[in-house]
Amino acid sequence: MSISSFYSEHKRFALVSIAAVAALLSAEGGTGMLCTTTACAAATQETKPPSLVRQGDKYLIPEGCLLRTRLVVEPVAVKNTPHTMTLPGSVEADPARTNNILTPVAGKVARLMISLGDRVSKGQPLAMIESADLAQAYADYDKASDNMEHAKRTLERARGLNKAGAGAVKDLEQAESDFEQATFELRRAEARLKEIGVPITHKDGPRLLTLTAPTSGSVTALSAAQGAFVNDVTAPLMTIANLDSVWVTAYVPETSISYVTKGQPVDVSFSAYPSQVFHATVSFVNDVVEPDTRRNKVRIAFPNPDRKFKPNMFANVSFKIPQKPAVYVPNSALLMNNDNTAVFLEVAPWTFVKRTVVPGFGEGDGARIDQGLSPGDRVIVKGGVLMND
Repeated sequence: MSISSFYSEHKRFALVSIAAVAALLSAEGGTGMLCTTTACAAATQETKPPSLVRQGDKYLIPEGCLLRTRLVVEPVAVKNTPHTMTLPGSVEADPARTNNILTPVAGKVARLMISLGDRVSKGQPLAMIESADLAQAYADYDKASDNMEHAKRTLERARGLNKAGAGAVKDLEQAESDFEQATFELRRAEARLKEIGVPITHKDGPRLLTLTAPTSGSVTALSAAQGAFVNDVTAPLMTIANLDSVWVTAYVPETSISYVTKGQPVDVSFSAYPSQVFHATVSFVNDVVEPDTRRNKVRIAFPNPDRKFKPNMFANVSFKIPQKPAVYVPNSALLMNNDNTAVFLEVAPWTFVKRTVVPGFGEGDGARIDQGLSPGDRVIVKGGVLMND
């Protein structure tokens, strides 16, 4: 066969094949492709699961809807246990057991015998102050004492002369007046030495004043240094606090003051002892609200014989507040909607409405509901966010 005859034969076969296909499509009415597409669409429509249905304010979840497998519906609980209100607090030294050590005279700190944090005993020397004012006080006492002795002798002579008829009455009266004034001046000088806290001596009293501890305790503040001059006698040189008993002060918001009373039991935990809870009672509630924080100070007395509670330690104070029985739901059931809080309430099997509620006290894992739910109601406690608009 020649090359031209080969190509002619194959061309005729191709034309016959095209004509056969066209005849087949004509016999099917030209709908073969359309029928195939429609069948696929119908099969897809039959296998698609049903979805959430909205009817007014109701949400219906039909049987077979995948959403049913992702929701957890439970009845609300009723909680009648006390509400636990936990507030920040701190450890403070008892002011009734705290002494600010001041020097009664100006002068130089000649010797400092303690350091910050030291424990001291009652009567223990703390510092020595070299003071010209102390020397002046002793000099005033010595002068007043000498004047007193001189006025006493003068009065005795005047009385003797007057008794013998040789002395004038006016001289006796003057001697009596001088003696009385000398007595007053001596008493004033003695009072000054007692105020300073030094013994009364005659002639050239010491210029060194020794400050001693008025009570046993710990040095919690120190503002003096050896060699420094002390000019302000109203400024404490140091503070000694007896820490055998301390206060834990809780800071109660103004809105919660009515829940706290004297004698109320509390549980206290400290950051330093996270595994321990200490029990105590409210010692007193302050009568004044702090103007800057709008909180009230509530103090709890704690015995502290081993010094484990140290001033300025942080604490958490838990108050048990009695409550009436109330509906309680987990936090996962609550949905925020603008400024409102809502839950999905079941009104029929797998039929829900969105119910606005008023939460009360939160408990960490949930909240009490003051308004909007009743005992026995069933709500979505998990997955409700999938139904939210």
